[in-house]
Amino acid sequence: MNWADFSATEPDLARTVEDRFGAFTHHTLATLRKDGSPRTTGLEVRFLNGELWLGMMPDSLKARDLRRDPRFALQANPGEGTGMGGGDVRIAGRAIEVEDFAAKAAYTEEVKPPEPFHLFRTELTEVVRTYVEDEKYLVLQVWKPGQPLRTIKRA
Repeated sequence: MNWADFSATEPDLARTVEDRFGAFTHHTLATLRKDGSPRTTGLEVRFLNGELWLGMMPDSLKARDLRRDPRFALQANPGEGTGMGGGDVRIAGRAIEVEDFAAKAAYTEEVKPPEPFHLFRTELTEVVRTYVEDEKYLVLQVWKPGQPLRTIKRA
């Protein structure tokens, strides 16, 4: 399921997630190293033409990780202090490298990244938002493909 499919299924949560990622330029990407241990690195993301795109420098370690094992987790930058307006958001899924010249050219025209670069589109396996409600409840919204949005409140 790509970003457009998710947005059509859960438009309110999708808008909130896009707003949180749009609040800052750099976010944290987790990938898996060759030995299976986690690697976290900074990354810029783009929501464009119904896709969530991950672009990165050529032959970067995170690109090598994703080529070997496409699983990833992406955490929105929480910003300064403890406010986290809109809550904390995370996306997990699989990153598929874009080899198609036309698709990559369309991205390049819109974003104008430094070239050369690796480009990955994402297939979502989970979207999670965590926030505080009424200064009393910790609320988790959890979405997975094929399942209804779950909302969990903890006091």
